[in-house]
Amino acid sequence: MTLWQLFTIVGIVCLILEMVLPSMFFLNLAAAGFVTAIIAVYLHNWIYLTLIFVGLAIISILFLRPILLRHKTTKAEETGMEGKYIGKIVKVKEPVSKFAGAISIYDERWEARCENDETINEGEEVRIIKYDSLVLTVERI
Repeated sequence: MTLWQLFTIVGIVCLILEMVLPSMFFLNLAAAGFVTAIIAVYLHNWIYLTLIFVGLAIISILFLRPILLRHKTTKAEETGMEGKYIGKIVKVKEPVSKFAGAISIYDERWEARCENDETINEGEEVRIIKYDSLVLTVERI
């Protein structure tokens, strides 16, 4: 087995680990492995290649990983429940209190609760502020 094949295998294994354990850590190691594999086609000293791999991995983890994590968080916010429901103004279908109630949004009935001890009457408008499983938390406007 040649060195470029070894580093290619390292890159593939790291990609598989990233798919199984999505942490944006193994993706950096995979990138370092693939770049090192390309360099290994021209450079045949395993000590230099190992140093190159370690250097690329450290640089990638220090500089690329924070960018990837920020992008991952932003994507989750755009496509998650926050983008569709949080901040929306809706009407109360059943009086909402700390323990019971319902609202309607997008022609769907959702369980709703208030954070404080007040009761919001049917027909009033409220703003959705957070969600927990299938229960939305609302506040009076």
